[in-house]
Amino acid sequence: MKKNLGTDEKYSSLEKPKLSWQATFAALKHRNYRLWFFGQIISLFGSWMQMTAQGFFIFELTHSPAFLGYVGFANGIPTWLFMVYGGVMADRFSRRNIMMVTQTVMMLLAFILAALTFTNIVEPWHILLLTFGLGIANAFDAPARQAFVNELVPREDLLNAIALNSMMFHSAAAIGPAVAGIIYAVFGPAWCFTINGITFLAVIYNLYIMKFQPAPKRIVNKSAFKELLDGLQYLKTQKMILLIMLVVSFSTFFGLSLATLFPAWAVNILHGDAATNGFLQTARGIGAVICSLLIASLSRYIVRGKILTTGLISLPILMILFSLNSSFIISSLILIGVGAAIIAINNLSNGLTQTLVSEEFRGRVMGVYSFSFFGFMPLGALWIGMLAEHFSSPIAILINSVILFIFVGVVWFYTPKLRKII
Repeated sequence: MKKNLGTDEKYSSLEKPKLSWQATFAALKHRNYRLWFFGQIISLFGSWMQMTAQGFFIFELTHSPAFLGYVGFANGIPTWLFMVYGGVMADRFSRRNIMMVTQTVMMLLAFILAALTFTNIVEPWHILLLTFGLGIANAFDAPARQAFVNELVPREDLLNAIALNSMMFHSAAAIGPAVAGIIYAVFGPAWCFTINGITFLAVIYNLYIMKFQPAPKRIVNKSAFKELLDGLQYLKTQKMILLIMLVVSFSTFFGLSLATLFPAWAVNILHGDAATNGFLQTARGIGAVICSLLIASLSRYIVRGKILTTGLISLPILMILFSLNSSFIISSLILIGVGAAIIAINNLSNGLTQTLVSEEFRGRVMGVYSFSFFGFMPLGALWIGMLAEHFSSPIAILINSVILFIFVGVVWFYTPKLRKII
């Protein structure tokens, strides 16, 4: 096992603040990363179209904020069952091959939902079942995806690549939902699901044509379960990574779950339609893109403190403001800030984790990291959906934001180790 570097050594390449817009797209000089970037951005455009259309479609079918949470929960059950094991698979097998399989499964699920919708036989339980299947695929895809970026760029461009990954994800989030809202309103949801299925071909093909230097074959002389236990034992010694994962889990559960209520907010509070729902998602995506570009531009000398601290403090405050308004314009402006805050938290948390982890355990640790995000997102969706059903969407968001604000205060005052790096 590699010797752990001291904290100061590990962060030394990231300490000096230097704004370098010329370095914003540094990772794109590597061919494999270019293939990944452009294949992913096309596929993610379709994924955001489906997520946006599916949420509004479910609300049209059920008129229930709680059912929006049930769908999110169905997506997350496989995360709890399989994602940590998916991290073991990412250390044992080719991450590229894992993703080619998972992306193909996701494509087929999108086409099945499109066919059910085109033929007008779709029922809410169909969507729950297909979402559960999507969650199974994602449980193996996410750890491989998180660890795979380390194979695409050298270490000095890793943080830039992570920031660009986030930028492409949220660039798609800024465009896909708005397009989905228009297509939904004009042609119906089935076309959104069909387009999503087609866009998976871009990332599957680009993964196939990537070229890598032959890697030494990893000798596996332990069972998958023993490797999982070894990974968890290693993680127990990494207090800083565990603290980072705690921050990600709480901000996901109480903060990111806000998006679950966008369809209900668009209809019940803003008195809008599918297009309104799409534009709310787009506003959040715009903020995320802006913050991702800033982080990518700061490149290897990221000022972690100011950005991460600002994200942690501003997210609950912005959510409180969002819960107290009923204006489409004000909601959109606030969501731009929300998107930026979420990226400030998640990007830098991911970057710090990737920097701290030993290569021997990268897949397993990133599996647990992915679990801290994907595992708590559906629980947060279920929680906020039930709160909104029992009280109202504004009250549900207000409750979440107050809890998150208290958590941020506790973290700030009682975890000096985290304060040293933020």
